[in-house]
Amino acid sequence: MAKSREDIRGFIRKNYAQVAKKGNVGGCCSGGCSCSDAPIDINETSMKLGYTENDLSNVPTEANMGLGCGNPIAIANLKEGEVVLDLGSGGGFDCFLARRQVGESGYVIGVDMTPDMISLARKNAEKSGYTNVEFRLGEIEHLPVPDSSVDVIISNCVINLSPDKKQVFKEAFRVLKAGGRLSTSDVVATAELPQNIKDDLSLIASCIGGAEYVEDIKEMIKQAGFKNIKLTSKDNSRDIVKEWAPNKNIEDFISSYIIEAVK
Repeated sequence: MAKSREDIRGFIRKNYAQVAKKGNVGGCCSGGCSCSDAPIDINETSMKLGYTENDLSNVPTEANMGLGCGNPIAIANLKEGEVVLDLGSGGGFDCFLARRQVGESGYVIGVDMTPDMISLARKNAEKSGYTNVEFRLGEIEHLPVPDSSVDVIISNCVINLSPDKKQVFKEAFRVLKAGGRLSTSDVVATAELPQNIKDDLSLIASCIGGAEYVEDIKEMIKQAGFKNIKLTSKDNSRDIVKEWAPNKNIEDFISSYIIEAVK
């Protein structure tokens, strides 16, 4: 029986609340799921995703939980003074990296639907004395952000979690300024996912079961109004995703992609 959108959101919210409470001790996959109890090296995982030692040393340690499927900051080409929005900001890791690049004249907004993640991110920002970043509770399908107010949208392995991705891209288009950029890292399907994977809430929360076919994602972005759409598979995608659900061969069905577009 198909799960309702609210069932999916509720399960994901509960899952990530547990990740936030657990802190940066590592999980088996991007969703911190329970498919393995083996500990992971957070820094090693983050560097595999594309972050540098300099990145890791310049953010609060508690913000890095080894989540994600890439590094959207690396391709966002952020400039001083820009306003950046992070969809699904978690503990604030990418927001804290972005705030360094936009400087004090810029501003970074993180949106997350999990209260525990928002609380963690705010604590991290307050402890570090950051004044050009804030975190707002909300769903990425209904962003608590005004029209045409953002220069760049980033996101790291979050849009795939949404049960209404068309609405996510419509909202992204709404809040971006003319000429604004979408620069995200996400998981997409490269082959038809077996139905048992699509129906498994734990695999949906682990950034696997909710992956949409790559060409369908491209069409959603186009229908939202974006131009210059570019989807690029990460070279080490198979190495990244196969660890999330050992022995399920998910790397044959999904891939980590960089997704770029312009309003």
